[in-house]
Amino acid sequence: MDYRFQIARRYLASRRDVSLISIITGISMTGVTLGVAALIVVLSVMNGFYDVVRDLLVSLDPHVRVVNAEGGGVANADSLLRLARETEHVTAAAPYVEGKALLLTRGGSGANRVVRVRGVDPSMVQTAAPPMAMGMFDLARDGTDTPGIVLNRTLGRRMGALPAAGGQAASAVGLLSAPAIERTLTNVFASPPIRRFDVRGLFQVQGASEGQRVFISLDEAQQLFRTDGRVTGIDLRLDNLERATAVKAALQQKLSPDRYTVQTWYDLQKSLYDVMRLEKWGASAILGLIVIVAAFNIIGSLTMVVIEKRADIGVLQAMGVSQADVRRIFLFEGALIGAVGTGLGLALGLGLAFLQKYYELVPMAQAESFLIDAYPVSVQPLDVVLIALVSFGLCVLAALYPAARASAIEPARAVHLDA
Repeated sequence: MDYRFQIARRYLASRRDVSLISIITGISMTGVTLGVAALIVVLSVMNGFYDVVRDLLVSLDPHVRVVNAEGGGVANADSLLRLARETEHVTAAAPYVEGKALLLTRGGSGANRVVRVRGVDPSMVQTAAPPMAMGMFDLARDGTDTPGIVLNRTLGRRMGALPAAGGQAASAVGLLSAPAIERTLTNVFASPPIRRFDVRGLFQVQGASEGQRVFISLDEAQQLFRTDGRVTGIDLRLDNLERATAVKAALQQKLSPDRYTVQTWYDLQKSLYDVMRLEKWGASAILGLIVIVAAFNIIGSLTMVVIEKRADIGVLQAMGVSQADVRRIFLFEGALIGAVGTGLGLALGLGLAFLQKYYELVPMAQAESFLIDAYPVSVQPLDVVLIALVSFGLCVLAALYPAARASAIEPARAVHLDA
């Protein structure tokens, strides 16, 4: 074993003449432990919430979307679909039509509402179907030749529009598109062309942007908005969500940027995801102050060790130990404090995180209002590595001043002062 490391270990573990030094050292090590553990637990919980929100949004948003750059819709949908399906990592691609319309109900408790209508291909349900709360994601025409519609759970219950259940028939609703309203206003003698639908299901995604969304079939949406065969865009599903950026780059090379815009799932909700990432790193910076305070304590405790051991340092230098080696002894001591504190913090933080992940020790307050029962946890290896490296590095940096002070001690003066 390196003699410098052995001396540093003895200085750290040996009994002190001044007990305050041991107390300060213990406080420093405890501070590092608690700081590392707090960082791991908090970041894991924030990662968990990020994953929950992302999965909920991606249940409605595609992994990659291709739209017309000028907003006029896509006319050559078949050739674009063929090109998308030939791209690596793309497992499914489907066209969609989206627009705003007035949702009308009869006998509902709520007033008629303006909603965002999304028309999807019923044969490609896996690319469009959100998690359901009631009924089924069924948009096809039934025996009475009436097409189906799927509403948000909150919107459906508020308007009294529910799917068939317990012998009760499905609620009937109507959609009146914005172009149809404009044509009616210009011709007062024309009756508004309201298209009738049966409510087949309610989906359960929550959020301000999803509360007013409804689903109908692609053909019905094209007729509702009179798109003349055009679609709003193409939605893609991938074999791996993390491949979205690579697929976007591949499509951008094949498509003209003047005609088409390619967006990933992150681009579609960029402001929300950016805020969540900012909150994560903001919390990291605040909790990192615990480790920084512990590092300042390390400076104080090691400086007191240098003062206490100045005679030993003088003897070592008289025996031929160089100033660089004396400096390394105290750098090793700072590294030992950092290694022990960081190691204990990693064990404590990861232990708490995995206990919450698998046993849900801390439930969500008012869990009935959420889709999850306990605080979600997602341990990211990169976060753990960064936390460990930063905390250990701070402890080593904190030892630089005491180490430099120890190496500057003059052997003769140190022995004379201690005599």
